[in-house]
Amino acid sequence: MKQNCWEFKNCGRQPNGIKTAELGVCPAATTVKLDKANSGKNGGRCCWIIAGTLCGGQVQGIFAQKLKNCMVCEFYTSVLRDEKAEGTFNDTIDLFNRLERGV
Repeated sequence: MKQNCWEFKNCGRQPNGIKTAELGVCPAATTVKLDKANSGKNGGRCCWIIAGTLCGGQVQGIFAQKLKNCMVCEFYTSVLRDEKAEGTFNDTIDLFNRLERGV
């Protein structure tokens, strides 16, 4: 598997992480319906579509509220670059659309 957001960002919000007492466990680390998306664990490689992830030391809101921040995030751009290079970017878009519809 590729590096997940909590590994890349070293945020400490993964289960048993050093920041979970203070900030809680990150939903990207526990969203099992996204397991293996973009070759990551749970939502670890598509954190931008999950509400409640951490950015700049602040817990973020829903996708529409946080997308602007995500688009300049080093992790987001590295995953996007990987997915485009591997020709799997459309899979990510399809995944997001399914989640929005509750499928």
